Amino acid sequence: MKIIILGAGQVGGTLAENLAIEENDITVVDTNGARLRELQNRFDIRTVQGKGSYPNVLRQAGGEDCDMLIAVTNSDEVNMIACQIAFTMFRTPTKIARVRSNAYSGRKGLFGAEAIPIDVLISPEQVVTNHVKRLIEYPGALQVLDFAGGVAQLVAVRAYYGGPLVGQELGYLRQHMPNVDTRVAAIYRRNRPIIPQGNTVIEADDEVFFIAARHNIKAVMSELRKVDHQYKRIMIAGGGNIGERLAEALEHEYQVKILEYSLPRCQELSEQLDRTIVLHGSATNKDLLVEENIDEVDIFCALTNDDEVNIMSSMLAKRLGANKVLTLINNAAYVDLVQGGEIDIAISPQMATIGSLLTHVRRGDIVNVHSLRRGAAEAIEAIAHGDERSSKVVGKTIEEIDLPEGSTIGAIVRNGEVIIAHDDVVVQQDDHVIMFLVDKRKIREVERLFQVGLTFF
Repeated sequence: MKIIILGAGQVGGTLAENLAIEENDITVVDTNGARLRELQNRFDIRTVQGKGSYPNVLRQAGGEDCDMLIAVTNSDEVNMIACQIAFTMFRTPTKIARVRSNAYSGRKGLFGAEAIPIDVLISPEQVVTNHVKRLIEYPGALQVLDFAGGVAQLVAVRAYYGGPLVGQELGYLRQHMPNVDTRVAAIYRRNRPIIPQGNTVIEADDEVFFIAARHNIKAVMSELRKVDHQYKRIMIAGGGNIGERLAEALEHEYQVKILEYSLPRCQELSEQLDRTIVLHGSATNKDLLVEENIDEVDIFCALTNDDEVNIMSSMLAKRLGANKVLTLINNAAYVDLVQGGEIDIAISPQMATIGSLLTHVRRGDIVNVHSLRRGAAEAIEAIAHGDERSSKVVGKTIEEIDLPEGSTIGAIVRNGEVIIAHDDVVVQQDDHVIMFLVDKRKIREVERLFQVGLTFF
């Protein structure tokens, strides 16, 4: 595909990297020449320096024959105008824009062919908020991903010493839990992927990805790790867009406190939120944390715009007795360094956002893409179309499907029912097939599996 990306920041740069690896024709547009040179030195992409909303810049970037425009600059207005110009001048088929402000994204009828022609709206703040909310709903999970509208979920947990399944073969899982059907899609051991077999033994500290129906998730988690108590008391550091949205989503079910450094912003938050206690002060102020009983907090969420503040406040909160800490980190290089020590969960907002964008780039009827392990792996949901003659998957058992190396089918959702992908399960037309890829370079082969071929009568 020929794709123009407007914005070479964290999201734009990470997206360019992901798409260039997959051999797409990528052009990145930004006003920052130094950042563009850095990307061009690292990846096989074209760059154009200039403002993405200017018609001559879009033309120079190849707007006349591009398949997709992805506008992810830091300005909502630039992103919206760029999509309008791409539609008006070049009739660009697919236009995706990052729109962060609720003032725009919350308005009905503002986006569409008859108004501002944006096909897909992406709100990174909402994506990250949903991501954090799911982790709070499942204490102990490292990642929780929804498929088929939340009917099935893929969950990552770290296996703990003393867990009932640690030291056991995966085949034992079905005997031990006869009433719960689940499948382990992948295991990461010392940062290396293992494709699970029936005789694979789970070791302590393994990062285990398993898939199950939503109502079975907690039962499976309890087999792999110590059961964490449901969270009640939550403290959020940072009252920006993400902090506010999270507090709003949680305040009617949990006891929520939010720490914000800016006094005017504190006043805004206290007017917007119903039950959340809004505190004015720095998240790195030890005395303030002690005064607010940090040792009784079930989870401390550091969600400011500053990585250093997030890391330092999380480490301080943990040392002062917070049960769990979750930290938002924009610099992807930091994520692996800090997670698993004093910081329990580190989240990269751009990696959470990339999945939403990749969903619209994939070929075949792929309706969901989630980036895993900081972009190293991917979980996808694809719909099977065609019949036994035109499809490479319909009418075949899981065992018969010629899957690329390093990929596994975890489950199928059929008419709202989750069917775990055992070898004898037959794929039917319109099934939602949930797959796990440890090697993203195989994505083209997976896409081809779900593309319907020509049939001759």
